Amino acid sequence: MRKSLIPLALSGLAMTLTPALAGSGRTGILEQLQAEAGQAFSAERGKALFMARHKGGKPKTPSCTTCHSKSPLNAGRTRAGKRIAPMAVSKTSDRYSDPKKVAKWFRRNCRSVLGRECTPLEKGDFITFMMSR
Repeated sequence: MRKSLIPLALSGLAMTLTPALAGSGRTGILEQLQAEAGQAFSAERGKALFMARHKGGKPKTPSCTTCHSKSPLNAGRTRAGKRIAPMAVSKTSDRYSDPKKVAKWFRRNCRSVLGRECTPLEKGDFITFMMSR
């Protein structure tokens, strides 16, 4: 009887690991965020998040545009003056394709601009907006 439970237990483990493995590449990242967000992404909401001035974060970084310029098609600059490649996927084709980089930069920048982690919906909206540019 116990032997028959092993395949069932292993299939459950595989199902648990599948979302984490789906996080490779931009499509996988969006699929993972979609599963977490539970609703469709909106480029318009992503644009609003990108353009808005926020009050919860650091005073020197009230919006994404502080460092990334008002157009995702243009390069930005860090506060230290280092060049940042354009955020738009049409200009920087590998943007949002590495799950570790995506997690790192959303964590860092959301804390700086919003004063908190971005939600899966905000991340998905933001990437969807950048893919439309």
